[in-house]
Amino acid sequence: MLEDQVGHLIRRAHQRHTALFLAMIGDAQVTTTQYAALVKLYEMGELSQNHLGRLTAMDPATIQGVIRRLTARKLISHRPDKNDKRRRCLSLTPAGRELVARLVANGPKVTQATLDPLSPDEQRQFLALLKRLT
Repeated sequence: MLEDQVGHLIRRAHQRHTALFLAMIGDAQVTTTQYAALVKLYEMGELSQNHLGRLTAMDPATIQGVIRRLTARKLISHRPDKNDKRRRCLSLTPAGRELVARLVANGPKVTQATLDPLSPDEQRQFLALLKRLT
């Protein structure tokens, strides 16, 4: 049955998590992939687009779209790498830093809401199993 297939269950869990994320993160325009990019830049500082894509597990087309939308919102800026003109170096703008500082506190709340149906032991086990799958 479809309801017993792992891909279907993961997709449904992802839909639930995404709905909670959009309701709770604190900015209705920020998607989960944009949040990942913003937080990683906040944590690490300037990164190349390629490196940011690898750190956030996004393929080149996805990270390019994320960067384009965040740049349009003036949340990140980019400049050519002085050693490799084909490479773009990305960093948060002051507005991007301010937004991430506000949103980052909501990330753990979204995680907790996503995991709420599970007991604390089940939550730890579930997270450990997900990490093994990825």
